[in-house]
Amino acid sequence: QVQLVESGGGLVQPGGSLTLSCAASGITFGQYYMSWYRQAPGEERYLVAGISSVGAPPFYDHSVKGRFTISRDDVDKMLYLQMNNLNTSDTAVYYCQAKFGLDSPYWGQGTQVTVST
Repeated sequence: QVQLVESGGGLVQPGGSLTLSCAASGITFGQYYMSWYRQAPGEERYLVAGISSVGAPPFYDHSVKGRFTISRDDVDKMLYLQMNNLNTSDTAVYYCQAKFGLDSPYWGQGTQVTVST
C-alpha cells in the first residue's frame, strides 16, 4: 500500500521559515518524480516544485523561486520543501505527489501552512 505522509506545516509570521517533509512508503522511491503542490481556498491546486532522482535541475514555480528549496533523500524515502521568506500568499494546503511515468500519481493528505501576523 502506497502512503505519502506530509508533516511540518503550521502557523508562521511573514518573513519566517518552515520545512515540510513527506515520508513515502510502498513505492520504489528513487523511480518516482516527486513534487510539492499547494492549494489555497477557492483556488486550483498547482505545482510548486518538483525533483527527479537523476540529477536534473529541480523545477520551481516563479512564485517561489529563490525562496523555496526542494530536496529528496532516496535512501530514507523522504521529500522536503524548505520555505524561506514566507508571505501571506504562501498560505495553502501543501500536498506531496509521487509520479512514475504515465501512471496515475499518488497524493498525500496535505499539510496546512498559514502565514499570518
